[in-house]
Amino acid sequence: MKFYRIYIELTNVCGLSCSFCPTKNLPSKQMELAFFESVVSQAAAYTKEIACHVVGDPLTLPNLSGYLDILYKHGLRAILTTSGYFLKKQPYDTLFHPSVKQINISLNAFNKNDTRLTFEQYISPVLALCEEKKKQGKELFINLRVWNLDEMMSERSFNETLFKRLSQAFDVPLSLDEIYHQRPKSIRLASKVLLHFDEYFEWPSLNNPFYGDGTCQGLQSHIAVLASGKVVPCCLDSDGVIELGDLHENSLESILKGNRAQEMLAGFKAGKAVEELCQKCSYKERFNGELKIRS
Repeated sequence: MKFYRIYIELTNVCGLSCSFCPTKNLPSKQMELAFFESVVSQAAAYTKEIACHVVGDPLTLPNLSGYLDILYKHGLRAILTTSGYFLKKQPYDTLFHPSVKQINISLNAFNKNDTRLTFEQYISPVLALCEEKKKQGKELFINLRVWNLDEMMSERSFNETLFKRLSQAFDVPLSLDEIYHQRPKSIRLASKVLLHFDEYFEWPSLNNPFYGDGTCQGLQSHIAVLASGKVVPCCLDSDGVIELGDLHENSLESILKGNRAQEMLAGFKAGKAVEELCQKCSYKERFNGELKIRS
């Protein structure tokens, strides 16, 4: 069994309260470095890429470089996903660590939080990071995410301000009307700097409506390990509803070979969602069977 990516949640604290994210129900937790290395040493047999988040923001951690050192030691690449609010907390040496393959910055976090920051105060460190990447000739990707192009929660006013500022910074024409009409998946702003588009999505919850069966990339392209050490089949199961096992108690190999994981995997391959949470998840339907995972 191999995975395109394994999500390992360094912390479940993001420092914000975005309206498009679920309310955090679990206690605040940071994965200890020694335990993280134990997890990584096992994960290395199944993947070459580690996404350092589920719901938390890894940039909130003062010792982020220690986690990246461990990934580098085991020959794994890191994906960092952040709201962008904590870029100033990390030196460029950490953000451009040799293990880092990509940095995702969720730009729509700005207008979905009550903050004292002005838009310019928020966006300036983001643009400075892109400029520093160019200056140092770093080969990692920076993915600026605008996942708000849906109709029900339209953010046209914010996007107009955002696109104007990005156009100025990168000298790339960004037409609000054309983007909403053509719905591109991404636009290249500079070398390995992409503006990535998508829509808001509904997080799975046992309180959601019943959506029925279907397939999913959970346990097929990826799995996730929460900061608590619980292994879950999907990067959207932030509360560990489908706990496949705990790495404090069992090995990753034994957890993945366990009955619950194997029954889920067999179900997905047959187009059947055997877990209640999966039956109440609309994310599996949004791409009509295309193989996509949250980046």
